[in-house]
Amino acid sequence: MNIMLFHSVYGLRPAVQEAAGRLRAAGHEVHVPDLYEGRTVETVEEGRDVKDEIGKDELLKRAILAAAPYSERGLVYAGFSLGASIAQTLALGDDKARGLLLLHGTSDMAENTAVDELPVQLHVADPDPFESGDWLNSWYLQMRRAGADVEIYRYQGAGHLYTDLQLPDYDEAAAEQTWRTALGFLDDLAAEA
Repeated sequence: MNIMLFHSVYGLRPAVQEAAGRLRAAGHEVHVPDLYEGRTVETVEEGRDVKDEIGKDELLKRAILAAAPYSERGLVYAGFSLGASIAQTLALGDDKARGLLLLHGTSDMAENTAVDELPVQLHVADPDPFESGDWLNSWYLQMRRAGADVEIYRYQGAGHLYTDLQLPDYDEAAAEQTWRTALGFLDDLAAEA
């Protein structure tokens, strides 16, 4: 599969490159744009400051420009937390999108959004301070109404960015289960291609 993988609010940290390496080792082509243009941060608060400084519209513009050269071939959009939000926005606006892999995050969506059975897989901590149970239930229903084929995997006791080995949120068991499930999802998409 051809995958566009977006980083979290922390920037393009080693964990994102490691994830891309894992996906490449499984036979996928992976593109990892740096939406912060070289900046990384150590805390969520610093990341929010960088995100706010750049601005939501500029981040989306950078993401669209990064995806544009590959979108004709049909991308699987993927991302971590903030990057998942960006991936969701792009996937729902791309009629050639092959799938959507969300790690640690979702985004709101326009009421008139419609997709044709877009495969979507979400992996999220339970509970998650940024993705409440009520929000996820509402999000799931909105995605289903839009026509997406959605799977949600919740990991009890894991921290928000539990796949990032360098963060206190890291949970090895949850991270490994996430990657096994996500790679199966991508294998299924490849088989359907």
